[in-house]
Amino acid sequence: MVYESKNIRNVVLLGHPGSGKTTLAEDMLFEAKGISKRGRVEDGNTVSDYTSIEQTKGNSIFSTLMHAGWKDSKINIIDTPGYDDFIGEVLSSLKVADTAVMVLNAKSGVEVGTEIIWEYIEKFKTPAMLVINQLDHEKADYDNCVQQAIDRFGSHLLPVQYPLNQGTGFNSIVDALRMVMYVFPTGGGKPEKKPIPESEMPRALEMHNKLVEAAAENEDGLMDKFFEQGTLDEADLTKGLTIAMANQQIFPIFCASGAGNMGTGRIMGFINDICPSPIDRPDAILEDGNTLKCDSNDDTTIFIYKTLTEPNVGMVSYFKVYSGTLKTGDELTNHNNRTVERFNQIFVSNGKIREAVPELKAGDLGVTVKLKNSHSNNTLTAKNSDKGIEPIHFPEPRIRAGVKPPSKQDMEKLVKALHQIQEEDPTLILEQNSQLKQTIMHGQGQLHMDIIKYRIEKVNGISMEFEKPKIPYRETITREANETYRHKKQSGGAGQFAEVHIRIEPYHEGMPDPAGLTVKKTEVDELPWGGKLVFVWCIVGGSIDAKFSNAIKKGVMQKMENGPLTGSACTDIRVSVYDGKMHPVDSNDMAFQIAGAQAFKNAFKNSHPQILEPIQNLEILCPDEVMGDIMGDLQTRRAMIVGMDSDGHYQKILAKVPLAELYQYNSTLRSVSQGRAKFKMSFAEFQSVPTDIQQKLAAEHTDHDHDEDI
Repeated sequence: MVYESKNIRNVVLLGHPGSGKTTLAEDMLFEAKGISKRGRVEDGNTVSDYTSIEQTKGNSIFSTLMHAGWKDSKINIIDTPGYDDFIGEVLSSLKVADTAVMVLNAKSGVEVGTEIIWEYIEKFKTPAMLVINQLDHEKADYDNCVQQAIDRFGSHLLPVQYPLNQGTGFNSIVDALRMVMYVFPTGGGKPEKKPIPESEMPRALEMHNKLVEAAAENEDGLMDKFFEQGTLDEADLTKGLTIAMANQQIFPIFCASGAGNMGTGRIMGFINDICPSPIDRPDAILEDGNTLKCDSNDDTTIFIYKTLTEPNVGMVSYFKVYSGTLKTGDELTNHNNRTVERFNQIFVSNGKIREAVPELKAGDLGVTVKLKNSHSNNTLTAKNSDKGIEPIHFPEPRIRAGVKPPSKQDMEKLVKALHQIQEEDPTLILEQNSQLKQTIMHGQGQLHMDIIKYRIEKVNGISMEFEKPKIPYRETITREANETYRHKKQSGGAGQFAEVHIRIEPYHEGMPDPAGLTVKKTEVDELPWGGKLVFVWCIVGGSIDAKFSNAIKKGVMQKMENGPLTGSACTDIRVSVYDGKMHPVDSNDMAFQIAGAQAFKNAFKNSHPQILEPIQNLEILCPDEVMGDIMGDLQTRRAMIVGMDSDGHYQKILAKVPLAELYQYNSTLRSVSQGRAKFKMSFAEFQSVPTDIQQKLAAEHTDHDHDEDI
């Protein structure tokens, strides 16, 4: 069946690990008769979490697309992982969803993972509703959950329901929107509608009136009607609440037990009746700042939000139709690389079960297979169009590790396999660092890295180990030094001769010309690793031909790529060549290259060299009770605390920490905080290392060079 845009609902299930998203999704499909029997996460037979790795690990690792019919609508449901190690799956799903369903554990309330995800909901400006799940748990506390959520996310959170008897005997929900009580049979299922008890009417009426007021605020006609009648009928309520939700003016709160099959049908009905369709949402933002309307009669534009390689299938691409109607056999042009892709098959998905459909209209989510040159974050458009959907911007990596294959022969296979995963997972960054002579993997956390390792070994059959990543230090100088070097070699036949006189100085923007020298030519090179080399030619009177300038500069650059102290790249240095000698026969480019390199090396050691280390901005979100332990750990890492603040009922710590001190920090923080703290980091700057560390690093490099010589 092909659904019109107005009858499509795209929802994404979000929440901290353990909130019960996958179980709730299973119950939603069951209530919609999309499945005949509910699976269990423990049994590995749910529609979501269908991959072998998810069933083995017992956690959601990938987002899963599902759908169900409800009345005249199609509700697309995306289940997402709870661990923020897999934040890429969450962000790609939020990108294409029109409603976020935030699932809270009734026992635990608002957790750190909830806080982080809510920030992204606000960033994407996605309409949202909350579901307080697991109300049949013996320690369920609905009121505490609601209060925590309102304290953290604001007064626009409005309860629609509350449980009459939470805990192990939970079976009744008071619905203040419809002013009815749902009583569920043993084992859950279809509830019986009953009048709200008199004792509960004051609370229910107060909640109802707040919902009516929120609905009336969005249209003058409804507000007038509300003042005249003191209430609104169901049709007016639906209209007003739809507008309010679409504009993120209200965030309704519902009750459920996904495992107990209670409350989910009402949630599906609300999604169908109130939650916005794709055409109710603002036009999509394009790369150039323009917008694209959700119109099934316009040119076809789709956006690939996720890709996954499956055994015996190949590349599977998940997409949203942003405009137009995608039909089987259509050819679209990839906006990002200008290749043409043919859609031989289009599917709708329920986990691993896919059903072919002839077409999908604007706003719908679908799946295709075996696209040749299109990956996550790519836009594909009709041939006469060139519109690029604003891509998903993923967070900076928070963890890095060296990659070590069992043998050099396996490295090529390993890197190829990692690149394939990188095409599916944009939060994985693979760096083959020639300066460090190490392949480094950057990811979102230790679990993220471990899952990639597991996939490489199980799917590709390649053994892989992690090793401590090397630190990309930099070397520079702190004062001026002059040096003369003569290179002379005679071994039969033509010899080699070159003599250069150079001055090296620390470089900074706006510095005057070299004192006492006559500048003939200045070259400023932006170095690939950052910073600058300023090369100044000051030869007067032809003591060295200008044709040897490039050879001297090449020799200097060779030494700058592998600095004299630790072999790290040198940065921000001015080199002035002011004198020298040459031989009419024995001088050549190679001789001057060697002389330039050695002169630079010797001068560098006499100019108070300084090793610089990368410093990271670190932001930690944690509960107040573990803050002391986290601060104590940071003190052992040479951290500089730059700020502390409260963020809702969490504490935020801002610090600058050397990258060298952050190895395996993700695991340490999880241990110190019992998994209740989260962090993110980004590069800040390079700073001088302390004297004792510089001496240690220089000594280690000397020992390493000695070992290689032996």
